[in-house]
Amino acid sequence: MTLGLVLALAAGTYAMRAAGPLLRGGLRVSERGRWMLSVAAVTLLAAFVAVSACYESGSFAGWPRVIGVLVGGVLAWRRAPFVVVVLVAAGVTAGLRAL
Repeated sequence: MTLGLVLALAAGTYAMRAAGPLLRGGLRVSERGRWMLSVAAVTLLAAFVAVSACYESGSFAGWPRVIGVLVGGVLAWRRAPFVVVVLVAAGVTAGLRAL
């Protein structure tokens, strides 16, 4: 059963990677459609970040992690360098946990 799942995931991954080059010239998307796809991508990313920030092993991860992720998000939004975002977010989280 595990081998079947791995093969199905591999086939799906290959199909998604191949879809871009194969559909490049044959698929026309309107401006509104492009905008909607962009909004959908950002929404999915935000949902993933929210769930990852708030939950660990099925329970609430704690306020220090949530606040650290929020600080990192604000820094990324303000276009701070990636290293700065990661170090400041980790520092804020560690500092709050130490308190």
